[in-house]
Amino acid sequence: MTVSTDKNLLDLQLIFNYLHDQAYWSKGRSLETVKRSIETSLSFGLYDDGQQIGFARVVTDYAIIAWLMDVFILPEYRGSGHGRTLLKQVFEHPELSQIKTWGLKTRDAHDLYKKFGFEQLTKPEMQMEWKRN
Repeated sequence: MTVSTDKNLLDLQLIFNYLHDQAYWSKGRSLETVKRSIETSLSFGLYDDGQQIGFARVVTDYAIIAWLMDVFILPEYRGSGHGRTLLKQVFEHPELSQIKTWGLKTRDAHDLYKKFGFEQLTKPEMQMEWKRN
């Protein structure tokens, strides 16, 4: 297994297909939106013998805060620790290793993220969001 932030190695069609067709959080996302999100984020590909099997991206200011997004392992590769491998590389990346505050949203991967120190918000009343219609 290898993890790389080289955007030239990313399989854009694989990422788009997964985010557009399979991921509950991004169904229907356009190819243009996927491309732009990759261009403006620190993106990580997970590869098995050169074939991409996973993806994650981080939106960050590289100083104070980072938001982990679009994390996935292809279904046929799940259950073998690949998600932990990918996340370990994300959190240990030299440009992110000093970030103190991380955020993410998940519906079903709480146990995985807890292994890396994530927990429920301690003061959810302090967090707000705005969603454009």
